[in-house]
Amino acid sequence: MAASPETGRTGSLKAKLRAGDRLAGALVRMPSEDVVEMLAVAGLDFVLVDCEHGPADVGSLRHHIALAQVHGVPVLVRIGEGEHHLAARALDQGAQGIVAPHVESAADAEALVRAVHFPPRGTRGFATYPRAGRFGTVTAADHRAAAADSTLVIAMLESPSAIANAAGIVSVEGVDGYLVGTADLAASLGPDDPSVAELLAAVRADPGTASVVRVDLAAGATSATEAFADGAQVVVHNVAHLLMETFRTLSLR
Repeated sequence: MAASPETGRTGSLKAKLRAGDRLAGALVRMPSEDVVEMLAVAGLDFVLVDCEHGPADVGSLRHHIALAQVHGVPVLVRIGEGEHHLAARALDQGAQGIVAPHVESAADAEALVRAVHFPPRGTRGFATYPRAGRFGTVTAADHRAAAADSTLVIAMLESPSAIANAAGIVSVEGVDGYLVGTADLAASLGPDDPSVAELLAAVRADPGTASVVRVDLAAGATSATEAFADGAQVVVHNVAHLLMETFRTLSLR
């Protein structure tokens, strides 16, 4: 049987993480079709399409997911805050998982998990005819099982309260890992709050986060190597940052 868009030709990201693999991906904003292909050819493990700080058109998102899957590269989608409807549509189009910003509490995490899973675990609308169900050619049981097994959920922690609640957030069944959004975290700090560095150290040392996947943003090869050495299992390179760094060097006289 041909591989489902939910798992891709090379197996699901979730299965690789369960096996202990370390993965490197890249964050892109649409439209980035050529960049998606270049990342695939370069050997990146996945692409993260940013629909929080970039366009969130589902038609364009579908094109990017389909193009990545031609190369066997899985796609994750970062939705906007509380955009559970977009999460469901992204998964229907073949995304392997969701990165959700501004998860502040266990209750937020529970709502997120419900939104991305089919009943009885969640409330996601069920259909086999979108891309993820190979246009209706898989059985309902197989479609349900594949989604349950492969859907990856990463909660973004972006405030001091989210850091304080981290253990409770990641203990919610169905949350696979966390990513600290350092830019939002820095912007949310009050005068009496610990620094970003102190909050990062605290969440990474918290025994309650030790059993889930830690995802770090990377500013380049050196910071990615350092993140892996420090305990991250996944790193995400910000393509816009890398391109701008390169373009600045080209502009030097």
